[in-house]
Amino acid sequence: MGTISLRLEDELLDAVTNQAKALHLSRTEYLRRAIAEMNEKVARDLRRRRLQEASRKVRAESMRVNREFAEIEEAPDA
Repeated sequence: MGTISLRLEDELLDAVTNQAKALHLSRTEYLRRAIAEMNEKVARDLRRRRLQEASRKVRAESMRVNREFAEIEEAPDA
């Protein structure tokens, strides 16, 4: 397990201390969980952006296929 040294402004350190106490956690555990939660959020956001970009890339082709299906459904002999 690695170690990091972290400087926090007094207000932020006080908030971390108070929140950790309220949750019956050490400050270290509180910060570990906060970092893990942030990492998960960033990973979710990156996945969402990649999916949105992929969707934009295939949108024109999807619309073309949808039009073709619509034409087939409206055909009298379909």
